[in-house]
Amino acid sequence: MTAGRGPALVLSTHFVRDSGARMDPLVLEKAAILCYRLYDVADEIDLAVAESLLARDVRRLRLSRSGAEFLLLPNPPLVVGLGRRSLALPEGKIEVEARARLFDHGAASIVLGVPVAPGAPLDGLAPLADRLYDGPEVDALALELVEGLRRAVAPAMENPHLWSQAESYAVVFVESFRGSPTADEVLDRADLARLLLGETTVPELSAAERADVTRRHFSYGVRDLVVVDWNAAFVYEPSGSEDIPGILEIANAQLLELRYYDEMLDKSLVRVNDTLKRERRRIGSFFRSPYPSLARQVQLTLLEMSEFIERVENSLKVIGDFYLAKVYESAVEQLRIPAWKAAVTRKQQMLGDVYGWLKGEVDTARSLTLEVMVVLLIVLELLVAASSLFKH
Repeated sequence: MTAGRGPALVLSTHFVRDSGARMDPLVLEKAAILCYRLYDVADEIDLAVAESLLARDVRRLRLSRSGAEFLLLPNPPLVVGLGRRSLALPEGKIEVEARARLFDHGAASIVLGVPVAPGAPLDGLAPLADRLYDGPEVDALALELVEGLRRAVAPAMENPHLWSQAESYAVVFVESFRGSPTADEVLDRADLARLLLGETTVPELSAAERADVTRRHFSYGVRDLVVVDWNAAFVYEPSGSEDIPGILEIANAQLLELRYYDEMLDKSLVRVNDTLKRERRRIGSFFRSPYPSLARQVQLTLLEMSEFIERVENSLKVIGDFYLAKVYESAVEQLRIPAWKAAVTRKQQMLGDVYGWLKGEVDTARSLTLEVMVVLLIVLELLVAASSLFKH
């Protein structure tokens, strides 16, 4: 990321005035705040077709740092450069680097790299972070960019749409500090909990809260650090590799899709319930089940959901217990992805039970119809035989 002048410098001097008690602050030399907004835009995206449609500043995501071989990307997402954009913040406009990622399971991620002014203290970023994490200015710019991307790759999308909800995340990405501190020094000297929470109102966080926010921290070398929280992460990576932000983005894309499928299953269950109530009130044929069409719809929904969820789960496979895998699994836990997956699985099972009941109703109606037809044929045969006897 390239550093530049902007609101971060003003916010950093504000911090020095208000927090003079903190000695020897960590000073940033090269850093940026990566703001993520993730959207569900289709049931599926053909990445090869999308790549041919864009044909500019496009590549597949490739994890390159040591241990990346333990994380498999069966169909790596498409990385699309969107150039520099102007982000209008209350403190003034700032130039950001924009890019997008397209996932085959239908998610699109917009990433805005907000540069931090060189010389700003790390602990002075909390006000800027608070503004960016869920700021309407970031939302507006990201939505504008995703709308343009949707139009550009429309032929590559199956059932294109734009879900009303989005997933937001942020990564404070630091490549270098003045003095090159170690990971332990960063943990000791920086208020990372306040930064990751974007907390600007409470004078001092409790020790328990600080410990809870920063307890998921990892270091591979002496001078690299990752702290993963549910809303944001801190990454100190002198090599400049963005592999860790990349796998955090993949985890958030998985969360987005599970939330989307959870809502779709809710709607399916409500629709089935409404249909059942309507059909029960309708006076129909005794021998004909009113549910064959509904059973087919439920079966189709189950098949589609199973296929979609499998695609989401296979977007990244862990085959070892290396550093990157540990970071990814920590992010999965912190984002509560297992809980969302369990909720989706439970609702799938409920829908499966409904399908079993509907199929049973349809089969019972068909069996009853066949039995009545057999009885009618027997009666008809008896009547014919009786008629012949009367004639004789």
